[in-house]
Amino acid sequence: MRCPFCKKADSRVIDSRSAEDGNTIRRRRECTGCGKRFTTYEVVEKIPLMVIKNDGHRQVFDRNKLLNGLIRSCDKLDISMEELTSMVDDIERELRNTMEQEVTAKSIGELVMEKLKALDEVAYIRFASVYRKFTDISSFQNELEGLIKEKKEKD
Repeated sequence: MRCPFCKKADSRVIDSRSAEDGNTIRRRRECTGCGKRFTTYEVVEKIPLMVIKNDGHRQVFDRNKLLNGLIRSCDKLDISMEELTSMVDDIERELRNTMEQEVTAKSIGELVMEKLKALDEVAYIRFASVYRKFTDISSFQNELEGLIKEKKEKD
């Protein structure tokens, strides 16, 4: 690591500790040339995750877009932002753990619906109504009936 003061390429690590949410390591360093101290941060390099949209074009996965969709689905429900960000973290982790660089929008949608169904039925139906693009009341009713049937099987 090059010293930001004297530009010497040799420094020693004095202290290391986890920073932020455990995904970053903060290192306190001392230059062997000038003796000044500075801080560096080490993070894991993430390969961009590409989403293949329904029309075939690709875009970089945007966790904020996913979070905004969840916020809209959970509007006026008793679901905290912490729960929603945790859900986004879980979904992104599952997608990255597949080790695939490209994932379909459909697989993301199905994963979101699975998580929402376990969290809140109303949020699930709200998301499903947009995601599945219900064209008439019967398709909406079929989704509700499937949810009711699944709930009865669990009880």
